Amino acid sequence: MADLDALRSRWLHALLPAREGAGHPDPHRYADELLRRWSEPQRRYHTLAHLTAVLDHVDVLEEHAADPAVVRLAAWFHDAVYLPERSENEERSARLAERALPEAGVPAARTAEVARLVRLTVTHAPAGDDRDGQVLCDADLAVLASPPSAYAAYTAAVREEYHFVPNDAFREGRAAVLRRLLALPRLFHTPYGRRAWEATARYNLTGELEMLSPGGDPAP
Repeated sequence: MADLDALRSRWLHALLPAREGAGHPDPHRYADELLRRWSEPQRRYHTLAHLTAVLDHVDVLEEHAADPAVVRLAAWFHDAVYLPERSENEERSARLAERALPEAGVPAARTAEVARLVRLTVTHAPAGDDRDGQVLCDADLAVLASPPSAYAAYTAAVREEYHFVPNDAFREGRAAVLRRLLALPRLFHTPYGRRAWEATARYNLTGELEMLSPGGDPAP
C-alpha cells in the first residue's frame, strides 16, 4: 500500500523548488488530484507503486540531472493520464502538466520542460546532451532491470492492464515492444543506468521474448 503522506511530501519536494513568486494556490490540492489519478481502477502496473519507484530512481540518478525538480515534476505527470486502450496518454499527460503547473506557480520555461520530458517517454530516446531526459527515461525503464520475481510481477501487471487484448494479439504486440527495446543501441543513458541496469534489463527482456515466442509458456 502506497504511503500517501510520504508521496504528498515528495510532491512538495518537486514543486516548491520549481515555483517562482508568491501567492500561489495550496500545493496539496495538486498532490491530491495527481494521487487520485494514479489510483484509478483501470491501472495495474501504472499505479502509485510505479510512481514511487520512478521517484526513487530519480533520487538515485539526481546527480546526473540538470534540473532535478523539473525531472521530479515530469515523473509525477508522465503517466498522470492513463487509459490502457488509448495511445495518446503521454500527450494528454503533457497537456495536463501545461494546464496545472502555471496555475501552481511554475514559470513558463520550466512548465514547457516538464511537458517536453513527459512527451519524451513515448520513445525513451533522449539526445546525448539531454541530461534531464536521460534521467527521466532511465528512471522510467529501471523496472526492466528488476530481480526475477519483481520482473515477473511487472510483466503480470502489464498483462492484467491489457486484459481486454486477446492472448495472441498481446503476445504479438508485446514481442514487438521487446524487440524494439532490444534493438536500441542502449536502454539506459546515464552512466549509472548503463553500469547498474543495462545488462540485467537485456537479460530480462530476452528471457521474456523467448517466453512469448512460439513454443514458449502461454500468456497468462
